[in-house]
Amino acid sequence: MWRQLTSHWRLHKYSILLVLASIALYASFAYNLHREDFIKLLTLCIALFFLCYKIIQFQKWNFKFLLGAGIIFRLVFLFAEPNLSQDFYRFIWDGELIYNLKNPYLYLPKVLIEQKDLAIANAHELYKGMGDLSPKFYSNYPPLNQLIFSLSTLLGGKTILGSVIVMRVIIILSDIGVVYFGRKLLKSLNRSPHLIFWYFLNPLVLIELTGNLHFEGVMLFFFIWSLYLLSMNHWKSGALVYALSIMVKLVPLLFLPLFLSHFKLKKCILFYSIVGGTMLSLLLPFYSPQFFANYAETVGLWFSNFEFNASIYNGIKKIAIAYDAKPWELIKTYGKITPLITICMVFLFTFLRKNKNLNALITSMLFILSIYYFISPTVHPWYIIFLILLTIFTDYRYSLLWSASVILSYWAYSQPDFKEHLGLITIEYIAVFGFLIYELTILRNKKQLFCKN
Repeated sequence: MWRQLTSHWRLHKYSILLVLASIALYASFAYNLHREDFIKLLTLCIALFFLCYKIIQFQKWNFKFLLGAGIIFRLVFLFAEPNLSQDFYRFIWDGELIYNLKNPYLYLPKVLIEQKDLAIANAHELYKGMGDLSPKFYSNYPPLNQLIFSLSTLLGGKTILGSVIVMRVIIILSDIGVVYFGRKLLKSLNRSPHLIFWYFLNPLVLIELTGNLHFEGVMLFFFIWSLYLLSMNHWKSGALVYALSIMVKLVPLLFLPLFLSHFKLKKCILFYSIVGGTMLSLLLPFYSPQFFANYAETVGLWFSNFEFNASIYNGIKKIAIAYDAKPWELIKTYGKITPLITICMVFLFTFLRKNKNLNALITSMLFILSIYYFISPTVHPWYIIFLILLTIFTDYRYSLLWSASVILSYWAYSQPDFKEHLGLITIEYIAVFGFLIYELTILRNKKQLFCKN
């Protein structure tokens, strides 16, 4: 008994030291890191992933300790401006437009900035902070996200840092909500509830959501809440919450066809009606004849103009250039094909896979989103966060490895022209594909062994 108490105290003492070390590293990341310093950035990330693993290993069943550690890590970032992303300037700009009763889907920043009587607080600082690209395009953030932006400007005291703090608090609260509903969903699926901390303490989640103010965490809060409601057979309220998830980020739209093979026809029609009606009600305040054209144009750019941290696309591009193909023509052609491949893939998972139970449905979601990212020409690090959460509810863990290896793509942030290092990206995807193939092989062998027995 005494030995057990002594051993427990040592683990607790080591865990506290690991948390203190993590706090110091997150503070360095938040307040003393320039994104041009890739070596320091990489070193901090590697150390934080190691500490995350050890903290969860030592305190695996201590819910209060892990929850408290995750909250403290997030609060370290509270007063820091994001240092790896400029997107928050556009968030505040859009919020200011709504606060001033202007539709962010109808006005280009590069046009508005020319107005002498522009009633936007810190307009020139926000415009400069956006960089060269964002001011040229209409906003592509869905309506509920826009309402969060406007709330941050309303409560932010007309200062950039004030708005940043409000957005950060909303994201932190959303992550706590993910833990709350994630644990409930894990229990209902007969999985260990502590698995949620592989999301909550994941350094990529902390850096990209709390640190860089990406709103995937808010989307995932509504998404996981919706899945929990479905697991409790509260599918009507689940449909409403699912629509809120889409209205923060559009990604959950990808999974809507899967419900054709999850529900019976009558229930499915009602589910889609509630989702569609909720989305429509949130879109109506922003509607104008130009809305859909502007929004479709901006979203389309992600398929046909931008490229970052791609896997399959980079391979195709390398081969195409060897045969004298023009890169700017290739991305446009590839951008037209990618949505078609994605749609075909979604319907294959819908009609060729049994998605009746929630375990199977979530696994289908994981693979659909993974394949989409594998073929996409643009995979920003924060995109992987959705996969991190999904993977916790499945038998696969390759997304956790991807969350660590994707930090190699940060190399581009250290370059003045954002030029990527294809060698580092190759290492990233060799690790991901290699571990995925390993997991698929191992799980298939286990299933075959189980069937024989």
